[in-house]
Amino acid sequence: MKEKSMKTALIITTYNWPQALKLVLESVKLQTILPNEVIIADDGSKVETKKVIEEFSKNAPFEVKHIWQEDKGFRAAEIRNKAIAAAKSEYIIGIDGDMILHPCFIKDHKDNAKKNRYIQGGRVLLGKEKTKEIFLTNQIRFSFFESGLNNRKNALHSKLLKRIFSSVKNTLRGIKTCNFSIYKEDLIKINGFDNQFVGWGREDSEMVARFLNSGGEKYILKFNAIAYHLYHLEKERNLLAENEKRLKETIDKNKIWCEDGIDKFLKENNES
Repeated sequence: MKEKSMKTALIITTYNWPQALKLVLESVKLQTILPNEVIIADDGSKVETKKVIEEFSKNAPFEVKHIWQEDKGFRAAEIRNKAIAAAKSEYIIGIDGDMILHPCFIKDHKDNAKKNRYIQGGRVLLGKEKTKEIFLTNQIRFSFFESGLNNRKNALHSKLLKRIFSSVKNTLRGIKTCNFSIYKEDLIKINGFDNQFVGWGREDSEMVARFLNSGGEKYILKFNAIAYHLYHLEKERNLLAENEKRLKETIDKNKIWCEDGIDKFLKENNES
């Protein structure tokens, strides 16, 4: 099956939390199937994050790239586009830099990949005290039965339950690019994320809206591709109203393309 042999790029979006990123990267090395490349999409972190990546790269069993942009506020859409444009692999798996991965994470995404499909994975929410404990112990393996898991059912890995509960649901409910995957060519055909999104919120939903408008499907993956989300305070949402307007316009106009997207970074990579 083509999906089993396809090359994968793991895109990790991060901003000024090197302690979390270090644990996430260590969990990537423990994957039953390794990604072909790991690309850190860095939205303006300081030098401490660069040092973590450089140290990790020394013994990493795959290619590691650090894509950085200047800190001009929350610009996750743009840095993701830059990282995806730099990927050599045909399949993109995306997480945030505070998501510790189950050992089968990459394998699960690959096993469920299909052309013209966006996969939405879930997350296990780690409590505040559990997160403190993790940083003290450097824990990156978790049991379904241990304390500190706020939505424990999401920690259950099961092929049977995956087949029963996973499904295609072509709505924008529950979109979270802290755990997703899609073919790179499917992103390119809708011009990736919209770089005009600044500030937290809806840049991910807007991208998926265009993908669905183009005839794609959204597959909700349950009891597979498990990731453990470290506790942190919520991001500021002062620009959310403006981002909601952008999302609504895409929905109302049935858009499948954004004018300011990944294409300019693809051109830059081709020219360099």
